[in-house]
Amino acid sequence: MYEKSIELLNKAVADELTAVHQYMFFHFHCDDQGYDLIANLYKRTAIEEMLHIERLAERILFLKGEVKLKATGEVKPIHEVKEMLDLSVKLEQDSAHSYNLWANECSANADSVSKQLFESLVVDEERHFDQYDTEMENLNKFGQNYLALQSIERSKAQSAGTVTE
Repeated sequence: MYEKSIELLNKAVADELTAVHQYMFFHFHCDDQGYDLIANLYKRTAIEEMLHIERLAERILFLKGEVKLKATGEVKPIHEVKEMLDLSVKLEQDSAHSYNLWANECSANADSVSKQLFESLVVDEERHFDQYDTEMENLNKFGQNYLALQSIERSKAQSAGTVTE
């Protein structure tokens, strides 16, 4: 009865897994380069995406489906922050668009709870989009100085002994 919803929920799990892997890759590399603000944004977003997976999995199991933990794509080995942000903006836009469509499909199949789940995920994905878009605007406005300031702040904290690694 809920086969279509289970299929869509599993598609979302796959998309979220891809985002977790990509964002953690970005987190590691931004952290390595000393860009603490952006590194922490990627880490927080990856954790939120993991929580999305948990909510999706709970719904799939409730509907008596099998949770499929297979990411949709490979991690793109991007090391430049601007390219990271470009991809992140696109991933979040794509997710919000898909989840809107899938909410409508669930509704058409008389599954209002899955519809509401997808709608709540759209809110989070749009917020993530806005955060990455804001970082992109800052980078465009301030250039490499924006990233340099983040590295300087880390260096100041380390020399003052307030950062532990």
